[in-house]
Amino acid sequence: MIDLVKDHERVDELQRKGYKIIQDPAKFCFGMDAVLLSAFASAKPGDKVLDLGTGTGIIPILMEAKTDAAHLTGLEIQESMAEMAQRSVKLNHLEEKIDIVQGDIRDASKIFGASSFDVVTSNPPYMIEHHGLKNPTDAKSIARHELLCSWKDIVSEAAKLLKVRGHFYIVHRPFRLVELLSELSAAGLEPKTMRLVYPYVDKEPNMVLIEAIKGGKSRLKVEKPLIVYKEPKVYTDEIIDMYQN
Repeated sequence: MIDLVKDHERVDELQRKGYKIIQDPAKFCFGMDAVLLSAFASAKPGDKVLDLGTGTGIIPILMEAKTDAAHLTGLEIQESMAEMAQRSVKLNHLEEKIDIVQGDIRDASKIFGASSFDVVTSNPPYMIEHHGLKNPTDAKSIARHELLCSWKDIVSEAAKLLKVRGHFYIVHRPFRLVELLSELSAAGLEPKTMRLVYPYVDKEPNMVLIEAIKGGKSRLKVEKPLIVYKEPKVYTDEIIDMYQN
């Protein structure tokens, strides 16, 4: 394990099947949005799953723990992040189940081929504004802002990568909801399920989870709200269950 972890990195427990993940606090560490997406997404036995913009590799690792997917792949453009994610895969002895590939989301269908996956997931950059960025090339900026790809790029590639009736799962911000849904529908990925995430029961939602189906019929189900905290620093039972199962 020592050989897999560099001096400036840390190893965090994931509370699932004894899995761990390597992270670099100076670059980018996964947040609750990744945990919520992995809990919201599903994969059937035998499915092939692709995570677009995988970062630390957290979503493929968490989904391997909770599903019977045949194989999972993470695509990451940043070489240092992809290399670190590959080491996390080795740390958990998952080399036969998970691949981490370095590459551009905009080239994903060329890298993997059209109609190659049953499930595609993405926790994409949320922000479109570049104003105020001190260093637009650092890992945190790339993870949070649409510097290297746009929402339209992600949707376009997901539509090409998925098989007919394949599922696309995302976590994003509600302030972009109109754009999210319209781009999905325009690409032939019909939004089917949506769940809004609220920090507290009396606050506005700050995240949205969406499932879309390639070639699906137009019918959207809005699930009950997901509340994160019942009081400051105290998770609701549903959130605790997502972290532990």
